[in-house]
Amino acid sequence: MSRSALNCAKYLNRPALVSPGRSLAVHQHHHAFSTTRSKQLMGMAGFTDNQLMVRDAVSQVCSEFPNTYWQERDQNGTDPKDFHAALAKGGWLGVALPESLGGSGLGISEATLMMQTIAESGAGMAGAQSIHANVYATQPLARFGSEEQLNTVPQIVSGDLRVCFGVTEPNSGLNTLGLATTAKKTSDGYSITGQKIWITCAQVASKMILLARTTPLEQVKKPSEGLSLFYIDLDRNQPGRLDLRKIKKMGSRAVDANEVFFDNYQIPESSLIGEEGKGFKMILHGMNAERCLLAGEALGLGYAALKKATDYARERVVFKSPIGANQGIAHPLADAYMKLEAAKLITYHAARLYDTSQTESVKQDEIGAAANSAKYLAAEAAFTACERAVLAHGGMGYAMEYDVERWFREALIPRIAPVSREMILNFISEKVLSLPRSY
Repeated sequence: MSRSALNCAKYLNRPALVSPGRSLAVHQHHHAFSTTRSKQLMGMAGFTDNQLMVRDAVSQVCSEFPNTYWQERDQNGTDPKDFHAALAKGGWLGVALPESLGGSGLGISEATLMMQTIAESGAGMAGAQSIHANVYATQPLARFGSEEQLNTVPQIVSGDLRVCFGVTEPNSGLNTLGLATTAKKTSDGYSITGQKIWITCAQVASKMILLARTTPLEQVKKPSEGLSLFYIDLDRNQPGRLDLRKIKKMGSRAVDANEVFFDNYQIPESSLIGEEGKGFKMILHGMNAERCLLAGEALGLGYAALKKATDYARERVVFKSPIGANQGIAHPLADAYMKLEAAKLITYHAARLYDTSQTESVKQDEIGAAANSAKYLAAEAAFTACERAVLAHGGMGYAMEYDVERWFREALIPRIAPVSREMILNFISEKVLSLPRSY
């Protein structure tokens, strides 16, 4: 059993979590969230015992990092390295990787619940994004990587290596097939030239999963052909050939986002993942997983904001009664709760489909439809919950110390990235409803 699996097993089997003779149904209301030490808002019916214990164990790690920790990092833009290290120590960075690679051998369902728990703890999108790529970007690497490449995965799980995902470009945007970064064959490898944008954690990463075009678009039969996936070092010692520029942004400031420039950046032939020209098919495995994870993160953000708002609505007294007694406050919060609960159902349905596809015949289009629907609905539900949490706080909702303004800023992220709401609607229209393509 791998070290990651042993660490997770240590958490999943520890007596303090579920004592002998005590049912999970009773225990499940005592998760140690940094923002939520009383009863959680999300209904937990339908989750497996292992999933409930993953949630409990991860929440215990998160409880060591209170809201003030995340407020400070949001204001200063400093990376939460100690949080990343704490999750690595517990074996959680490899939650969805096979034990043979040092992971825990759990599924995207457990990983999604882990990411939700992190966001819900008060860490928000920033806390989740600090490990986001470690969970989903490693999926194509684990499936298609060479033995040499796979030998580095245990270092990712242990936290010694950090990985970022290099796909998005400034000129192609959501048109991934139209990306312009090229990888030209050389005598001993490839030369990379091009630009990536919105690359999370590139400042602290030593590795990148990179998608680049190895065959010009005009020379392939389908636009999806001729794209190759690489696992590269981010070597800062190639002067003038690699340039990382940090982007100043509205929210989730604890994790860096970057423009990355390559100018004849040299990589060895061994950097290629799988077969040349087949990279787009490989990243689809990571994309569907990412949509599940992001949906979970959005749910966590929404539940955290809603919990904060309902606590405030019970405690804040105006005109001799709690403001939560007013339907103008209570009904919008109740509506936000129902939206979150509905989004939760499609999110974990999508994650289960993804996990089932590992052993059963499940069409990628079916997984894609569920994963995209989950991302869309969870993002909308989270935004609604965060907006209403700010409004329920009144003027104090604008104050940093109450956290809801931070979560509201972060709630825009899952509505925009990694794919817009409009493109998801296009996808569902075309792939599910068989309507004509509109773009």
